[in-house]
Amino acid sequence: MGYQTSGNKAKQYADAAVAAMQKTPQYAAVSDLDKAYFLDSLRKERNRYYIDSITSQKVFLGFTYKDVKEKEINLGLDLKGGMNVMLQVQLKDLIVALSDNNQSPDFQKAMALAQKNELTSHGDFITLFDEAWNQVAPGKKLSTIFGTYEMKDKIKPETTNSEVISVIRAESESAIANSFNVLRSRIDRFGVTSPNIQRIGNTGRILVELPGVKEPERVRKLLQGTASLEFWPTFENKEVYSYLEQINTTLKDILANVKVTDTSKASVATDSTKAVAAADTTNKAVSSYKEQLLAADSTSNKESVNFAKENPLFSILQPSAYQGQLAPGPVIGRAHYKDTAKVNAYLRLPQIKAILPAELVPMWTVKSDPQDKSGTIFDLIAIKNSTRDGKAPLDGSVITDANTAYQTSGGSPDVEMSMNPEGARTWARLTADNLQRSVAIVLDGMVYSYPTVQTEITGGRSQITGNFTVEEAQDLANVLKSGKLPAPATIVQEQVVGPSLGAESINAGLISFVIAFLLVLIYMVLFYNGAGLAADAALLTNVLFLLGALVSFGAVLTLPGIAGLVLTLGMAVDANVIIYERIKEELRAGKQLRLAIHDGYSNAYSAILDGQITTIIVGIVLFIFGTGPVQGFATTLVIGIITSLMTSIFISRLIFESRLARNKNITFDNSLTRNFLKNTHVNFVHLRKYAYVISGIIVAVALVFILTKGFTYGVDFTGGRTYVLRFDKEVTAEQVRAAAIKEFHESVEVKQFGAGSQMKLTTSYKINDNSTTIDKEVEAKLYNALKGMYKTPMSLQEFTTAVDNPNGIVSSDKVGPTIANDMKRKGILAVIISLIAIFLYIASPL
Repeated sequence: MGYQTSGNKAKQYADAAVAAMQKTPQYAAVSDLDKAYFLDSLRKERNRYYIDSITSQKVFLGFTYKDVKEKEINLGLDLKGGMNVMLQVQLKDLIVALSDNNQSPDFQKAMALAQKNELTSHGDFITLFDEAWNQVAPGKKLSTIFGTYEMKDKIKPETTNSEVISVIRAESESAIANSFNVLRSRIDRFGVTSPNIQRIGNTGRILVELPGVKEPERVRKLLQGTASLEFWPTFENKEVYSYLEQINTTLKDILANVKVTDTSKASVATDSTKAVAAADTTNKAVSSYKEQLLAADSTSNKESVNFAKENPLFSILQPSAYQGQLAPGPVIGRAHYKDTAKVNAYLRLPQIKAILPAELVPMWTVKSDPQDKSGTIFDLIAIKNSTRDGKAPLDGSVITDANTAYQTSGGSPDVEMSMNPEGARTWARLTADNLQRSVAIVLDGMVYSYPTVQTEITGGRSQITGNFTVEEAQDLANVLKSGKLPAPATIVQEQVVGPSLGAESINAGLISFVIAFLLVLIYMVLFYNGAGLAADAALLTNVLFLLGALVSFGAVLTLPGIAGLVLTLGMAVDANVIIYERIKEELRAGKQLRLAIHDGYSNAYSAILDGQITTIIVGIVLFIFGTGPVQGFATTLVIGIITSLMTSIFISRLIFESRLARNKNITFDNSLTRNFLKNTHVNFVHLRKYAYVISGIIVAVALVFILTKGFTYGVDFTGGRTYVLRFDKEVTAEQVRAAAIKEFHESVEVKQFGAGSQMKLTTSYKINDNSTTIDKEVEAKLYNALKGMYKTPMSLQEFTTAVDNPNGIVSSDKVGPTIANDMKRKGILAVIISLIAIFLYIASPL
């Protein structure tokens, strides 16, 4: 009961805070245009605060709210909205980098041929390059291409081609692992709830699922950006603390003069602070502080609110101290991850930047503070940027190798790294200039490590220690190699589902499930009378077992998964129908009820198991070869078949045995269904010749159409982009198609999707273009084509996000040509393997 009402209590708590705020002078000063925004921000903050406060409380059968939330069914992105992205690590860029951008004609021809074959082949790019090289330059040695200065330790002039390919494969594995680590780090810092990122076998592909994402373009830039590894000297904490005190005092003066205007932007009273209000970063910082003031309702801790007003910086950034004194090292403060964005906004204010030394650049650590067991507190590191060009004195391009090593038996692993001669000289100078100080290792603006330099390091080889786990050491080793192995990741498949469409999918799925469930329950009672009630009890138990199994296995429920649930209901009842019909046959043969039930179950087992096992075989094949929604359907189907077998056979049998033990009767029909199809006689064996002829004609006609016309493949098998578009008025598919063709100058497919104001549009426009800007270009073209079809004008941003505006692009799918080829190949393999498996099962003597 506590779990069920927690959401309502959080809502009531938030509503009470909103009601209290509406009575305060702060709210009265807010413009009418800004009131809705203020109250919505307050409601979300108070709701989140309440949920966080009860996380450790026991709310249901001894389980805490956190435990219960972790055990609820996970919904797929097609049900709750969000973004699903498949990234392909571009091994061709890696090969070019390993060759030191070799310009020889043979290498260029081999690369071009490999890229051409990649569109139609399912082999990995390294294999395709190997085949292309043997075709373009048979007999020539690859060591002449890859025997560069940086690869001299791994590739010699006498190294064979197969050995060179093996080295390239090893380097590609490291590059893919590094890309995975970089993406995971970026996603963890993106602030998405329950993200999922996983490698797809050895394909070089990475699957990223981001629930609730509302800015697809921002995600694309985040995921496809190039990693940047840098080594920086640092300031000491004691050198920076006085500046932080000045910042705290200055922020207090700035924020004390905040007032809200009709422009919904924050401004300040004095001339100096008017310049602050003109900057976008200032608006964000003041807006953040404004939300903090709004959150200070009557239920808040007045003492902490007063401290926040007096110390706006130190209330969210705790100075680094040890035993009452400033702690040594480059850590200048610690903050909760929720407050890091606010700290950044404060430090970007013009007045604050004027206080800090020009060469001081604060950066956050990628991992939480080692002393923080909750994993929510992060350190702010003071980077020293004293170079003229603003570039790091040393970057990842000088790293030639990095790996994990154990310095002591049983100790934690360290990370060893080696550099090229130029990097070794710079590293020696950098370490000599920073003895007893820290040097920060930074990737994508996040600090991975900041070891203290004990002695000058010469020779370009050194170790990094930090109480690493084996996984952390390997991750850091991969990070250190990222500068040497540029292997960018490009999006080859993408799905974006807007929150409104996700909510509609949930409603449609629940309605279809409930209707199907009720119809089956009613049918069984009407047709089988008392025995139908037993079947209904088994069916209810089946649903309970099925949902419990989905939670236990951590399976994700998708829209196709709901279809699998509905299909499972029919199959579960099908087993009961077979059993009941066999029991009725035994009863008509004159057997007593107890014996008829026993023989009915025994004689029905073979038919039930044959049908269910063949379906399980198909489900397993679908799970192995399918991806995303197909796997969701297969998972639900296989689990549902197993639970339906258990319930239809055992639960109904237990009910029957219980009634028989009490000498109670069991009815399997009623007056209307007792003689249904009883006297029907069809001589199927006699009609077999007609069946052969009709079947042969149908097969022949189908083969003629397949050979002459061929199949019409969907976007999953051909590649392309599909958008679900919602308009604010009724439109026709032909209107949308004509407008899109005029803009794209090529054929597009448009179908009505749901209501008359919603259309699904598919186009293959520039689907082979892997540039990071092409998605934005396609969306802009779509906007230009369709913007005149809306009654209420909208901007491009509103059209592409569908967050504040329910119209525009509410869902999108992108399938690249390589993914499409894989899907086609896997689809054919799935059909062939399923047929073979079923044939073998039927032919077996079992």
